[in-house]
Amino acid sequence: MSYVKRTRNQHFQDPGPKRILALDGGGLKGIVTLGFLARMEDILRERHGSDPDFRLCHYFDLIAGTSTGAIIAAALARGLTVGEVTGHYMTMGREVFTGSWFRKGVLRARYDDDALKLLLKDVLGKDTLLGSQSLRTGLLVVTKRMDTGSIWPLSNNPRGKYYEGQAESGRIGNGEYPLWQVVRASTAAPHFFDPETIAINVGTSRRQAVRGDFVDGGVSPHNNPSLQAVMYATLTGYGVRWPTGADNLLVVSVGTGRAARGHEPPRLAAHHAMKSLLSLMDDCGDLVETMLQWMSSSGKARWLDGDVEALQEDSLGPGPLLSYLRYDVSFDAETIDGLRKRLSDRTSAALDGDRIHTLSEMDRKDNLEIWKEIGEAAAVGEIDPDDLPGRFDLPGSRG
Repeated sequence: MSYVKRTRNQHFQDPGPKRILALDGGGLKGIVTLGFLARMEDILRERHGSDPDFRLCHYFDLIAGTSTGAIIAAALARGLTVGEVTGHYMTMGREVFTGSWFRKGVLRARYDDDALKLLLKDVLGKDTLLGSQSLRTGLLVVTKRMDTGSIWPLSNNPRGKYYEGQAESGRIGNGEYPLWQVVRASTAAPHFFDPETIAINVGTSRRQAVRGDFVDGGVSPHNNPSLQAVMYATLTGYGVRWPTGADNLLVVSVGTGRAARGHEPPRLAAHHAMKSLLSLMDDCGDLVETMLQWMSSSGKARWLDGDVEALQEDSLGPGPLLSYLRYDVSFDAETIDGLRKRLSDRTSAALDGDRIHTLSEMDRKDNLEIWKEIGEAAAVGEIDPDDLPGRFDLPGSRG
């Protein structure tokens, strides 16, 4: 028997167990995410009859992404294979993250976004709207509107409150936003790219037109979008209303690599101030992981700290609200050493010395091949076919 390929609306509205894929932000380190996704796609394809046409969009009912994760999420929702996304991603790294002498300093974004816009239009379709039926499953993109200071989770859910426009007020529906522009907004990391301006309201005789300035969703608490995705899928106001429970909801969360943490000697006050601000993103990520472990049943719970450890014995309610898997890799020397047997000699040699300390820098395009190998090597050790519960297999497939 073959599995049933569903439309976007069926992914949102059909009864039965639901599956969410959540992809972190992290600049070019998203190539690490793709290493994990490639193995996941292979496992799921084999489980579903080894169909060469199998895509992750067939399995997951909602794919959520922030920043670079939004690029990957949108491409997967469009029906691309992980291999196809990886090819586009390598091109993006080489063509988009090209610095210019004229962009050095603090007054301009480090990178010109013209190349990024062209690539997004090419991969996602320049005329494709967020509400297009060409998206084969649910999509959630996290961005932040800076002129109002509000987080905007933008989705192609047809039951969403703001999905459709309102002619009387002039409001443009979320479903009418160009897909490439929504993704571009989520990738507008401050300092790296300029904000993306999106038309919110066309204006009426009584109301002025409104345009919003959007930046990277990573400057919200949802650089790891898994908690936002769970809220979106279950809170009444968002209009999805999937049931909770370990047998009803599976969340697979994939990171872009964690920076090694260590003790640094005291430096200038400005250094500590900047490091404190940057560490907020890590703190938010840790909180999201803690919440998801607290809410779930998980066979991949990561050690969090010396007090709570991995929350294996804790539950937020009388029972788990979901099943949860988290995949990521740490860029510390011990972890990298453990992966060396799966890395090429060239990559292994490159990581001897100071190069390993550059792995957490999100715009180092000279690390693309290294990140790619690390992600693929880590996935072999981290993802076991038995991780994905058989009860979430698609109807008609071999469990």
